[in-house]
Amino acid sequence: MRVHPLRLAITIALLVAVPALAQQGGKLRDPDVIYVPTPQDAVEAMLQMANVTAKDVVYDLGSGDGRIPITAAQKFGATAVGIDINPQRIREANDNLAKAGVGDKVKFLNQDLFETDLSPATVITLYLLPTLNQKLMPKLKALKPGTRIVSHSFDMGSEWPPEKKQDVNGKMIYYWVVK
Repeated sequence: MRVHPLRLAITIALLVAVPALAQQGGKLRDPDVIYVPTPQDAVEAMLQMANVTAKDVVYDLGSGDGRIPITAAQKFGATAVGIDINPQRIREANDNLAKAGVGDKVKFLNQDLFETDLSPATVITLYLLPTLNQKLMPKLKALKPGTRIVSHSFDMGSEWPPEKKQDVNGKMIYYWVVK
């Protein structure tokens, strides 16, 4: 029996690729930072600084246990989306969401924030390292004009100075508006 070379090549490619894809299991890359929660007083100050209202769509990049999106919905009436690459953080956030009673306004996505479509956001919140903020800067600056960005602890460097900053019990928060 003679096997066509193209058919043999396709069969071999599938035998190699399918197990590799199955093994991958859709796992995202490892997180860039360790999880450190934003204190609740800083969460509320960030959302106040951004003037969040019920008309806003808040995207929290690196949402951890979900406290920023949940607070945005509970205290400000906003719709919110939390993005985190770590599936354990997403499980924790969803557990907190189930207790918070705002499941109709908040969702959590296990995604890479560098790959996520941020265009629906009117407010972006983040607590990332300065290098990640700077890596995100082109994506953030490309958002629709008027989008507000608030960062806990870290700015965007000298290329994009904040419009406002505020000390909240020793924790600095920074604010920008996309032009």
